[in-house]
Amino acid sequence: MTAAVPRSPRADNRTSSSADDNGNGNRNENRERHGSRLPALSITLGALSVAAFWVVGLGFLLGVAAVVCGAVATSRSAVADDEAASLRALLGVVAGAAGITVSAIALFPILAQL
Repeated sequence: MTAAVPRSPRADNRTSSSADDNGNGNRNENRERHGSRLPALSITLGALSVAAFWVVGLGFLLGVAAVVCGAVATSRSAVADDEAASLRALLGVVAGAAGITVSAIALFPILAQL
């Protein structure tokens, strides 16, 4: 006696081919399902900016990049319609702002000695 194993919809998407004219059916479906990558990039840059605050200027630049990516991501309609993606973009902006703040605080003693 064998038990039937339920198939996941993801497994079907990997094996099926799309009848798209341009051959990008699976890629377009993935992009629509996952939305923009800018919120994740914003979080990553924000986390790196906080971690790299001790490198003179690097944490500040990464923080600015995180804020810009998060702001651009929130202005996109695909992210604005998806609550989880807009929260990720907001988290990236907050992490970038924290990286900018920590980097600025770390720069004050260096600037005072110049």
